[in-house]
Amino acid sequence: MQSQAGQPVMVDCFWHPQVRPTDFILACGDGNSRLTSLRWSQWHPDSAVAEGFNVVNDCKPYCAAGKFHAYRVIVRLNAPQPWKKRPDLSHYTQLSLVYTNGKPDGFGQWVDLPLWN
Repeated sequence: MQSQAGQPVMVDCFWHPQVRPTDFILACGDGNSRLTSLRWSQWHPDSAVAEGFNVVNDCKPYCAAGKFHAYRVIVRLNAPQPWKKRPDLSHYTQLSLVYTNGKPDGFGQWVDLPLWN
């Protein structure tokens, strides 16, 4: 979905701007972490909120042989900034995940991640 005037975007691994994506890859290098089944309840100029799943490879005994597990999350986007590649668009630069029912090994209940630009 294209951005409407003034609406920030999420920039995906292929440098495409997205608004309210249903799926979003977090680990661009290997695809071992992604957001799926996103349902956006808010998409505002300063923040966005969705519920969905973080699907994460457990990489046991190593990533190629690992299994993917889905964890229910609340996703929050914030800190929009002008996008360096397309200064006419702003993009969210911070993503927070709150795990609501279980979480991957080694993760906290709340995880903050920078989004690329």
